Amino acid sequence: MLLVSAAKDPDGANLDRIQVIKGWLDADGEVHEKVYDVAVSDGRVIVDGKAAEGVGSTVDLDTATYTNSIGDALLVTSWTDPDFNPSLRSFYYARVIEIPTPRWTVFDEVRLGVKMAPEVTRVLQERAYTAPIWYTP
Repeated sequence: MLLVSAAKDPDGANLDRIQVIKGWLDADGEVHEKVYDVAVSDGRVIVDGKAAEGVGSTVDLDTATYTNSIGDALLVTSWTDPDFNPSLRSFYYARVIEIPTPRWTVFDEVRLGVKMAPEVTRVLQERAYTAPIWYTP
């Protein structure tokens, strides 16, 4: 069982979710990876290890702003690997994802009055990662 907890940066965006990433080496020596949503904001539901819906977005591209009216300041949960096999080597690490915020390209558009090409990313979700936990049988 893992206990995972994340708090938002006091000057940053609220949190969207915590994910646990599991990697393992199967009996044939093949490497696998699986991502589990383990804690989600705004009372959303997790079904089969995935959030049932997205957090949404408050990004205003015309002003390069967002609000912390969605997401949570703190996410905490305990999680047990539903696919744990004690005979296989594995590792786990947590990834924390913030709510959507404007990318620096939007700030440039607003401040400099320029228009970026349509393929330029305007909104992103910042992430933080933990160090891995290694399991050896």
